[in-house]
Amino acid sequence: MEKTVVITGSTSGIGLGLAEGFAKADYNVLINGFGDTDAIEKERKRLEGLGEGRVVYHDADMTKPDEIADMIATAEKAFGGIDVLINNAGIQHVEKIESFPIEKWDAIIAINLSSSFHTIRAAMPGMKKAGHGRIINIASAHGLVASPFKVAYVAAKHGILGLTKTVALEVAQQGITVNAICPGYVLTPLVEKQIPDTARERNMTEEEVKRDVILAAQPSKQFIEVEDIAAYALFLASDAAKGTTGAAVTMDGGWTAG
Repeated sequence: MEKTVVITGSTSGIGLGLAEGFAKADYNVLINGFGDTDAIEKERKRLEGLGEGRVVYHDADMTKPDEIADMIATAEKAFGGIDVLINNAGIQHVEKIESFPIEKWDAIIAINLSSSFHTIRAAMPGMKKAGHGRIINIASAHGLVASPFKVAYVAAKHGILGLTKTVALEVAQQGITVNAICPGYVLTPLVEKQIPDTARERNMTEEEVKRDVILAAQPSKQFIEVEDIAAYALFLASDAAKGTTGAAVTMDGGWTAG
């Protein structure tokens, strides 16, 4: 039986890793995100070759509710319904609060939090009609604890957990589960690009930057693997996880244990 997943922010980083995991598990996949058109088409074809499902791309801007609604409708039309919705799109900006640009606050709240409301709102009627659905929100360890200079990101990720819990309660008896995965630091291309510059600025080796700067709060001193996040998402999407809903699942190397 065919299954379909919609993954926002999936043309790179964690989202692309999620798309790879679900494609290998023979899901139909709708990917979404910004980037070079030719590069995205190349990735789409590569993903489609990983399993038996089809892969389509939608360029919805996660700050625009109408485009988000069209993305959900496109997936439903192309595949006959949505089994799994993964909200992953996100951006970051680091600055002390008195200097934090208002436009950055608005963009981070829109993309990291409000977009998940809009996707869930649009996908819910179809899931209710089917009597089955899995919603997985990619939150962060920052949904549970704070760090300085990340006011918008931390606020948005805390909001994602509130959204997750509320919707889980609303649909608890309708065959739909809603959960959040809270990763610690993941070695995405975005993070990797920051390491050499930080090493030069601080007169440290790149390994010291990874261990003592980026992973300072992560007791394991190991980055979370994208493949592990995908594996956890596949579990939450499975029938074996039907009793898990409203949960904030941590994958943070012990960061939030203290």
